[in-house]
Amino acid sequence: MLAAGERFDGYVVDEAIGHGGYGTVYRVHAADDPDRVVALKILDEANRTLDQIARLRQEFQWAYRLDHPHIVAVYERGAGWLTMELLTGGSIAAIPTIPGRLAALAQIADALDYIHNRAIAHCDVKPTNILVEPDFSRAVLIDFGLATPITDDIGRRPTQVEASLPYSAPELLTGHAPVEATDVYALACTAAELIAGTPPFQEDSPLRLIDAHLHRAPPRFSRIDNTLPRAFDSIMAKALAKAPTDRYQSAREFVALITRALQR
Repeated sequence: MLAAGERFDGYVVDEAIGHGGYGTVYRVHAADDPDRVVALKILDEANRTLDQIARLRQEFQWAYRLDHPHIVAVYERGAGWLTMELLTGGSIAAIPTIPGRLAALAQIADALDYIHNRAIAHCDVKPTNILVEPDFSRAVLIDFGLATPITDDIGRRPTQVEASLPYSAPELLTGHAPVEATDVYALACTAAELIAGTPPFQEDSPLRLIDAHLHRAPPRFSRIDNTLPRAFDSIMAKALAKAPTDRYQSAREFVALITRALQR
């Protein structure tokens, strides 16, 4: 951990603002320009493996080539670290109202359709990877460490699953190539958690959670929360279909439909 006032590669640490599974994020300012404030993400010493350094480099490279108001801006990188724009409002779960959360989801859906049009799948859409401004006016998609080009599935072999299980589409769990609808599935899992209070599947072991994604129908959310209309169940069922081709192919279409259903 870096302490406040400590210098790191041209930056001065103000404070630690978050810690994930692999590293720590700090609020820092440029040593030669105190007004230039950014977020510094550094891998923990124990996690500076070749795989994690490569993932962080990939996170930077994907985000750096994209230009969208709801995709995180990144600035510089080194071995095991990167700097990016500072967002201090927390994750999308910090938004207190359902209309506010829907508005943020619409912004993220726009960002997802933008990257899908460039043949990129994010592959790790979840609430903690959506940050917001303090006034909740802007949501931003972060962490492109698992992003991958959208390609044919021919010749692909299953590999170790690197995904957040509560939000993982069946094709990711079975080693198939991700497609646009892979992110739609994860966005639907995220929407379920933000709106109904629970992701579609909750189990006490990874194997049971994987089995639920692969074989179990999604719940009827209107039975979990009786304020939700049955139309919400139908929309979610399509977004969470087991086969990618049976889902919505546009993230914006999905969010527009659940927004309309909840506004009636």
